[in-house]
Amino acid sequence: MRIIIYTGKGGVGKTSMAAATARRLAALGYRTLAMSTDAAHSLADSLEVPIGGAVKNIEKNLDALEVDITLEMETRWKDIEEYVKLFMQSQGMDELSAKEMAILPGMELIAALFHVLDFERKDLYDVIVMDTAPTAETLRLLSFPDVSQWYMTRLYGLFKKLVALAKFTIGRFLDFPLPSSAVLKSLEEMNIKMADVKQILQDPKRTTIRLVVNPERMVINETKRAYSYLCLYGLTVECLIINRMLPEDVEMGYFKDKLNEQKKYMEMIYQAFEPMKMFFAYQLPTEMMGSEKLDKLSITLFGDSDPSEIYAFESPMKFSSEKDSHILSLKLPFATKGEVELYRSHDNSLIVQVGSHKRNIDLPLVLRNSELTGAEMKENILKIKFRRQEKDVQ
Repeated sequence: MRIIIYTGKGGVGKTSMAAATARRLAALGYRTLAMSTDAAHSLADSLEVPIGGAVKNIEKNLDALEVDITLEMETRWKDIEEYVKLFMQSQGMDELSAKEMAILPGMELIAALFHVLDFERKDLYDVIVMDTAPTAETLRLLSFPDVSQWYMTRLYGLFKKLVALAKFTIGRFLDFPLPSSAVLKSLEEMNIKMADVKQILQDPKRTTIRLVVNPERMVINETKRAYSYLCLYGLTVECLIINRMLPEDVEMGYFKDKLNEQKKYMEMIYQAFEPMKMFFAYQLPTEMMGSEKLDKLSITLFGDSDPSEIYAFESPMKFSSEKDSHILSLKLPFATKGEVELYRSHDNSLIVQVGSHKRNIDLPLVLRNSELTGAEMKENILKIKFRRQEKDVQ
């Protein structure tokens, strides 16, 4: 199953790109799902068809889904929802407020990722085209398997032991309910699924990111940052979609001035992102809604080519060896040396921080007890060196 994720700054046209791509893929005969993970869903508006929280068939080969976290909590995680609701009520919260509080931060993100896993296991689709929230929220979505798995692996076992102890000792005197075995089982299943989701997202043969950008300075700068952070989380950015390009033959005064401005910003884009594959959507400002406009947009973007084609297979993270060192290479485009910090955690995993974004990298066994001897940033590649053990050096 192929997963194409569209992301970018709010308002750049991600939804239109995702909807147009999904329609084109369906027309080519692929079993296609257009999926929205944005809480402020606009996919239905773009397709001009009501969708909702259950998979809905739009036309031949094309289904759509807008993740509804309230529905997800009632169907997928009923045990967890009931426990959190009971806990909140035990602390004096009214029933309605407790139900709202039962939707924990990040649950909508987990729901979206688990849908992807379910669809792959059931072989329901050839391609999923994902329309995401603005960049910051999307980074939370795509980094979630890495972060949640790290916490669950280290804290779940301890939490389970404490609950078992409390039930026989202090638990009988507490003024709040302890989680049941069903709740603990649900949490354990979440952790197992997260490991599978992580494999899917970080496999460039299955999942790739398409960055949508407009020829505007603020949008370009945010897109550059997003590119760095996506690479940090081990995700493959395969191409750039440059939307809202003015046609070269525009003669009207206002648009002529904007065209000159556009040329300047296109130089910035080329300098920053080449040789990345780029697609261009030329259009005057207009709403891209409905099948006719979306189909024209897909032709503008892809011509006669297949939108499911993979334009980059290279993972941003690689391991290699040379002489007396093992090397972890991490692609970090646009990150500067001063933004990058490295930490070695107590369990021998590696923490890489770029700006405000942090990733916990579980090192392979051969590196877990190896000494970190240095790091260098060269041509957008962070190279981290570990001393090879004597038995590894031939």
